[in-house]
Amino acid sequence: MDFPVDTTPPYRLWARAVGPVDAPPLLLVMGANASGLTWPPALVDRLATRHRVIVYDHRDTGRSTWAFDEHPYQVADLADDAVAVLDAAGVERAHVVGMSMGGVLVQLLALDHPGRLLSATAFCTTALGAGLAGGDDAPPLPDPDPRLLRLWEHFTDERDREAELDWRVAHWRLLNGDVIPFDETAFRELEMACIDHTGTHRNPAAHARAGQDGLDRGAELAAVRVPFLVVEAPEDPINPPPHASHLAGLIPSATLVRIPGMGHALAPAVLDPLAGALLAHTTGVPPAAR
Repeated sequence: MDFPVDTTPPYRLWARAVGPVDAPPLLLVMGANASGLTWPPALVDRLATRHRVIVYDHRDTGRSTWAFDEHPYQVADLADDAVAVLDAAGVERAHVVGMSMGGVLVQLLALDHPGRLLSATAFCTTALGAGLAGGDDAPPLPDPDPRLLRLWEHFTDERDREAELDWRVAHWRLLNGDVIPFDETAFRELEMACIDHTGTHRNPAAHARAGQDGLDRGAELAAVRVPFLVVEAPEDPINPPPHASHLAGLIPSATLVRIPGMGHALAPAVLDPLAGALLAHTTGVPPAAR
């Protein structure tokens, strides 16, 4: 079921819910500059065996409003959008799972809206106040792979559809890491579906230009009591170890799980262990926490 979400004007978001209507809700929060269709259908379907799964397009992605140039915003504003999605879906409390920038947004939700969360999960991400979410006093954690930094210099270059597909596949190849074999066909099909869903191959990289005010809050994570899972992707070229263990160490309620071979990409080979870790976490939340 697709449904609209009204948030800060002029933004309206696209969202979709799948799975049993009476199952515990689970909100998936994608990373920067990526639509909700970046979540692989096989992962969504597996989670939907136990949950009502909600995916959505961030501002300036997919079928949501694209208006950053006229109405700029902070990355932190996207956390409020996640709350608006829950409101529009009629959900009081949900399990919330975030990847990459989505993991940063989940941390903000755990700080500012703990009453809306049944549990929280973050993976392929960094802690508030660290890495790409850090400031001048960020802890000394590894930077992204230089190969990615060079590729990102061409993020917004003008390309036709086929050239854009080639660039995105090359991007996923680096994000995949060097351990699990790269499935070029799977990622090309994924990006073709995302482009068809969006209606354009253009990507303005709005989230890379959004402000970072309000992200230097790592010390506040010590107050989080929401059951929190941190998944470590040891081959992640953006947030390599020890980013995940650093985040888990800041949150008293956190559990750290490692998925061998996983990079910063939802490759077919990691979907089964990732889904297993997510479902073990969400179904293991004590009744008193629900």
